[in-house]
Amino acid sequence: MITKETIHATALELNRLAAIQIPADAREAVQRMYERETKTLSKYVLGQILENYRVAVKEQRPMCADTGLPRFYAKLGNDAVVEGGMVALEGAIRHATAVATADIPIRPNRVHPLSRRDQNNNVGIHSPTVDYSFEPDAEWLDLTVVHKGGLFGGDYRMLFPADGIPGLKRFLLDSISEFFRRGMSCQPVVVGLGIGGTKDVCVRLAKEAACLRIIGDRNPDPEVAILEAELMDLGNSTGFGVMGLPGSGAIMDVHVEVAYTHTGGMPVSIQHFCFAHRRMSARIEADNSIDFREDPRWFTPFYRRDSIGYDGIEEPAA
Repeated sequence: MITKETIHATALELNRLAAIQIPADAREAVQRMYERETKTLSKYVLGQILENYRVAVKEQRPMCADTGLPRFYAKLGNDAVVEGGMVALEGAIRHATAVATADIPIRPNRVHPLSRRDQNNNVGIHSPTVDYSFEPDAEWLDLTVVHKGGLFGGDYRMLFPADGIPGLKRFLLDSISEFFRRGMSCQPVVVGLGIGGTKDVCVRLAKEAACLRIIGDRNPDPEVAILEAELMDLGNSTGFGVMGLPGSGAIMDVHVEVAYTHTGGMPVSIQHFCFAHRRMSARIEADNSIDFREDPRWFTPFYRRDSIGYDGIEEPAA
């Protein structure tokens, strides 16, 4: 049985690691951008970002003063047993987030939207968010924390089938024009696109695509993978560099996720995940051993399944 104490300790350490230690895929992507940048000011800014990554780890301090909004992703094996159930799991996560806010420290960014009441612990109504997915034939619990900004870099548009790929590309360029020219999504960024589903699913997939895939990863659908490469090349051909400056590019990667949608439309959401690429994951086994890692492994074949059944369950005849 996975205990509440193990979940609490894991969530606390995930918050600490995410705030301080930027994953290798993001560090390496910024390093590559630095090496190929030809504009003096953009190159300087990229160099300072890399230095900030280094200093944060050396001094064990959050790498950005704005530590974003902590949110969790929980992937449970279908046979996992959690002490106290899902209520206890969320309770441990909420308490660990409050402790992390005080002890790391991370900035208490969560406030009531109307009264602006701030409990100074990043905990409140629907905060921190916990999203769930499940996997067959497993007894473990995967936890991922993402510290993501909540102000700029998100957009949604209802396109139609006739808009096609050109419509997607126009939307990407509109998004870049809106946020990049003023440095409002803290470039360089990973751009996530959710295509299809209903509006809420579309936005969720875009955020997951931006935050929960490793830079350099490609969608297993060849058509989607080609689109990812085309959108990245397009976005980096605009002349925008980091933080709104002229440069050779401000996009570390483009990730696209899709969901079946209404036949009459093609909803699209875009989400940016900034250079403060704060995420960390851990697997808690049934014996309460913990393995920390940088790859969330969120987008599994089961998560992207396209059929009625899956391994272990026979599909009904058509």
